[in-house]
Amino acid sequence: MTAETLLKVDNLKVSFKTYAGEVQSVRGINFEVKKGECLGIVGESGCGKSVTSQAIMQLLKTPPAMYKEGNIVFEGEDLLKKSEKEMQKVRGNSISMIFQDPMTSLNPTQKIGKQIAEVLREHKNISKAEAYAEAEKMLELVSMPEPKKRMNQYPHEFSGGMRQRAMIAMALACRPKLIIADEPTTALDVTVQAQILELLQKVQKEIGMSIIMITHDLGVVAKMCDRVAVMYAGQIVEQGSVEAIFNRPSHPYTKGLLSAVPSMEMDRSKALTTIPGTPPDLFAPPAGCGFYARCNKAMKVCQNHMPQMQMIDGELTSACWLNHPMCPAQNRND
Repeated sequence: MTAETLLKVDNLKVSFKTYAGEVQSVRGINFEVKKGECLGIVGESGCGKSVTSQAIMQLLKTPPAMYKEGNIVFEGEDLLKKSEKEMQKVRGNSISMIFQDPMTSLNPTQKIGKQIAEVLREHKNISKAEAYAEAEKMLELVSMPEPKKRMNQYPHEFSGGMRQRAMIAMALACRPKLIIADEPTTALDVTVQAQILELLQKVQKEIGMSIIMITHDLGVVAKMCDRVAVMYAGQIVEQGSVEAIFNRPSHPYTKGLLSAVPSMEMDRSKALTTIPGTPPDLFAPPAGCGFYARCNKAMKVCQNHMPQMQMIDGELTSACWLNHPMCPAQNRND
């Protein structure tokens, strides 16, 4: 872990115990977040993105959640070894989270100003008056219209975009070093979505925080992120800079995701490209590559042997047997 590394997730495995058996939601993932950077974690629904983000924040109830293996090291300390009381000092202070739906995260019975002020008073040694003054400044920071008026309003009086701004203001109140944004723009229309993303970029530059952007939207990744981790079936299958992932992806799943993105140049008479099939059952994950059953490049070795993450170039690592030195050249060709 270098001086520039803020967060390091090492071989994290998270399962859920259910009546039907054990769901292996996260299966040994590794990634780092450097100071001041934005890391995007992308993949289709059910791949383990949100479980990963909640594991970092220790928001998973145990049981049914089980941390089977691994470390989550933040500023040199393993968060998995901290008690709930110790984690309460981290949440909202050093690490904050912006959730997908602000209406499930904001308290509908409390005014917005009070909710932001409570976060400040929980972590900072300031008076009630100081907390309310700082809360109003936070609403100004996130470009909330008429912040003084909004301080005394309830969440139901806000539009979707305003509620998300309030959530961001609350998350940023203590000037955290890391923000985890879990699908922060999914429920918003495209105009408001663009405003929220620009807001996050602006605030990131102002206070120098790092961001983990959890999303399935590659457009958001292209706009926001410095590096990308592609998740599939509870594992990271490819990781690299935004430029490398978008321009020279190596893993067939990453290529499939990119080919499914509609563009202005595509032939409108043709159907949109899709990835056939469905993800594997994580009650009984495959012995080999999780993408085997859906991959048009699958080989026999893929079915029973898990590919290791390999360095493709200085900016890209990928877990695919196609990258193995002994793979026949004709198998690699698109």
